[in-house]
Amino acid sequence: MKKHNSLSIILLGIAISSCGGKKKGENSIFTFDSSQYSAQYTPQDKVDLAILNSTAKEIDSIVYFVNDKKVETTKGNKKVFFGFKDQKLGYQNLKAIVYFEDENSIATARVELVSNITPKLLKYKVINTYPHDTNSFTEGLEFYKDTLYESTGLEGKSYLRKYDYKTGKVFKQIDLDPKYFGEGITILNDKIYQLTWQNKTGFIYNAKNMKLEKTFTYEKDIEGWGLTNDGTYLYQTDKTEKIWKMDPATQKMIGYVNVYAGNAKIKAINELEWINGKIYTNVWMKDAIAVVDPTNGAVEGILDMSGLRKLLKVTADDVLNGIAYNPKTKTIFVTGKNWDKLFEITVSE
Repeated sequence: MKKHNSLSIILLGIAISSCGGKKKGENSIFTFDSSQYSAQYTPQDKVDLAILNSTAKEIDSIVYFVNDKKVETTKGNKKVFFGFKDQKLGYQNLKAIVYFEDENSIATARVELVSNITPKLLKYKVINTYPHDTNSFTEGLEFYKDTLYESTGLEGKSYLRKYDYKTGKVFKQIDLDPKYFGEGITILNDKIYQLTWQNKTGFIYNAKNMKLEKTFTYEKDIEGWGLTNDGTYLYQTDKTEKIWKMDPATQKMIGYVNVYAGNAKIKAINELEWINGKIYTNVWMKDAIAVVDPTNGAVEGILDMSGLRKLLKVTADDVLNGIAYNPKTKTIFVTGKNWDKLFEITVSE
């Protein structure tokens, strides 16, 4: 399997995830034969699902599951080979229900599936520079009908704003209640979705007039960080390595992917933007953007944005945060918390 490269370490500050390890079975009658298991696997690998029968029970059949999805039923104690090709990255929970002598017993184990892709170093070119409000603690950035929308954080200073990105002129601003810490935004089907940080509360506005239409509570006990959409579903980050997939009609979570660069998780992924089928994401406290495959969580590319700092009047605490794709110009706009500039860039390998 491929290891994480030095580029990933330098740009994303990866903390190598602990080895997947072997999860003990739920009973002492049967266990998975994990003696040959690797701590980590990649999508082209296969794993042997086999049961140790240390008490020599007469096994009638075994039903094998991976992540609670049944993969095969065998007669007797037969080994099964399972391929990881179509699995999402992260821990794979193995389970076997063993039927024997009119009884059944459960065995479990766990292995970790990591990426076999070495992220490419992408290049960017600044083609325009625009003013940015240094009082804006940027959390979310998105275009809608060629107008830029921005969500900011901090209690008592959070707002949702739309403005002329070329001049900085504000067209309309909605100030949040001082108890809320604003976070990511995205716009889908003429609705603006806005998250809050630890309040577990989200807002839905009419995009035409910015009137609040609904307040919702997070279904999961998670924080609100970044937000984007693919034209059908919403995607949310929560400070971990997860990108959650949300039904915009119900605000219910319908799945997630874990973000990996090589064999290491990338935690604290933040602001999101959907660009040409990929998710571009800031990594909190890093001057870097990761390009993620939303189907499995693999980091395919990395943008080192540290060169922008020499063009700014900011401190180390004023971190990169804010990615917006303008479909009209087919360019990407990036900024940061309290930055004095908004950059329009193009990206290439």
